[in-house]
Amino acid sequence: MRSKSHLVAWFELLERVPFSIHQLLFRLAIAGVFMRAGLTKIASWEPTVALFREEYKVPILPPEVAATVSASFELVCSTLLIVGLATRVATLPLLGMITTIQLFVYPQAWPEHLVWSSILLVLLTRGGGAFSLDQLIRNSAAAKAHSVRV
Repeated sequence: MRSKSHLVAWFELLERVPFSIHQLLFRLAIAGVFMRAGLTKIASWEPTVALFREEYKVPILPPEVAATVSASFELVCSTLLIVGLATRVATLPLLGMITTIQLFVYPQAWPEHLVWSSILLVLLTRGGGAFSLDQLIRNSAAAKAHSVRV
């Protein structure tokens, strides 16, 4: 009987990496992108509003409102993603922002938006993973439910 090639053995080893590690890294990576953007916005508020007024020109919302909503979503949702709390919910405003930016502001930035959206879609569909407050809460609720039944 022939032994497995080193390459096959290596691939099998890689397949054992828990998906939760990927989920953690995805949460931190995408949170880093949006957290930086939000912090930049609030650090220089008047130029941020001017940018929304002159360059971004988001439809429907006045520039001050669009800047406030944008910075709020970026900071709050990034914080939630970092700790893994309400992970799936936190992805939704960010996906909405990416869609708005793609359609109305920077349509040529689709490769970057595609990467961000892909990461967020994994988190939306699979959750925050084992290394998240979401999982800690689920485990605690399951333990309480189990102790009630016993």
